[in-house]
Amino acid sequence: MVDASVSPRPRSASASPVSAAEVAATRQPTSRAHLLPPRVFHDPEVFAYEQDAWYGGGWVSVGREEDALAPGQYFLAPRAGETFIVVRGADGVLRAFYNVCRHRGATLVEEPCGTVPRFQCPYHAWVFDLAGRLRTPRHTELLEGFDPAEWGLVEARLATWQGIVYLDLSGAAPPLEDYLGDLPPHFVRFDLAALRRAGRIDYDVAANWKALVENYLECYHCPGVHPQLNKITPYDMGQYLPWQGPFCGSFMDVLPEYETLSLSGAAAGRPPIPGMTAADRHRVYYFAIWPNQLLSLHPDYLMLHWLTPLEPGRTIVRCEWFFDPVEMTKAEFDPSDAIEFWDLTNRQDWSVCELQQRGTKSRAYTPGRYSAIESSVHGFDLMVADRYAADGVITPQERIAKQASSEAVKARARAMARGKAAD
Repeated sequence: MVDASVSPRPRSASASPVSAAEVAATRQPTSRAHLLPPRVFHDPEVFAYEQDAWYGGGWVSVGREEDALAPGQYFLAPRAGETFIVVRGADGVLRAFYNVCRHRGATLVEEPCGTVPRFQCPYHAWVFDLAGRLRTPRHTELLEGFDPAEWGLVEARLATWQGIVYLDLSGAAPPLEDYLGDLPPHFVRFDLAALRRAGRIDYDVAANWKALVENYLECYHCPGVHPQLNKITPYDMGQYLPWQGPFCGSFMDVLPEYETLSLSGAAAGRPPIPGMTAADRHRVYYFAIWPNQLLSLHPDYLMLHWLTPLEPGRTIVRCEWFFDPVEMTKAEFDPSDAIEFWDLTNRQDWSVCELQQRGTKSRAYTPGRYSAIESSVHGFDLMVADRYAADGVITPQERIAKQASSEAVKARARAMARGKAAD
């Protein structure tokens, strides 16, 4: 094993650059609250703080376990200004290492993924095994006080949930399932780790990562921005889910005449994912998991987004689609209807988020107000505001579940009436 005493060099502690007073208007009930101050989407100092304190300070999602299933199989994961090697060891254990040689600090691995028997530095050929242990390098035999066992790769804490890989760079976060709160029970009936990827698209978006999460959490914009989406899951047919933990969740109802979110609205013969209940088969579930994971569960497939902030106004978004592997073996399996649907929808979202990024930089902009159907956005913004304030106060998340439920009932009634009229 790598020497447990080896740990990353601590960064200098920095106070939050956003005061409690600046976010006080956000930390109000939804009916009185204002959106986040615009500078948090643009200020390089704020961005640097978020990277160190949030992306480097606790559990953060980095990828899927399926990309490192066999011994020697690895993938690179960028987070908090660092790059990590996530690799399956010869002993079957999944580990993560800082992508830094212990000799002169050269980047160890450049290929984004692959399978290797060991890691060899491209500079001076120091060799590390799959467990991060250093093999005695040439010309070190006569060094005083040099023990190769003390110069293995620096390991980052790793855990998985439902096939998703998380890293804790602080090493001090609670166990992953404890940290996730009551999120795991929402998915206990599923084996999402067994699903397999059928497509991936990477997007380079000129917007702050928080704006992308806010956009994901509401469908207030759907009638105008997403006519194809709104036709299948109308924006006023859904419900926010109660939560305790670092996430926000909701579901949208699929109209009776459709099966899933795809260009045709049909599932192309795909049955529901194993574990789906009768109610699940007519819903799409949306979860934003702090800080950077967007999880969308459809009746017949799973879609995941990973956000990697590069600059205050630039975010790399990786979108992947996962299906039942049994279905994927069938000759008629074709995921393109779902992938093309969401590629279109994603690009529509990125376009308006980029408009927001440009507009919030204007001296004319002051923080707006939340609409009555944006309490989930407010819930996320409260996570942001409380972390900026860093005063130990957790602002209660005012729910409008009764209103949302009432609207959903009315919308379902309208949909049923429309279906009967069509018959």
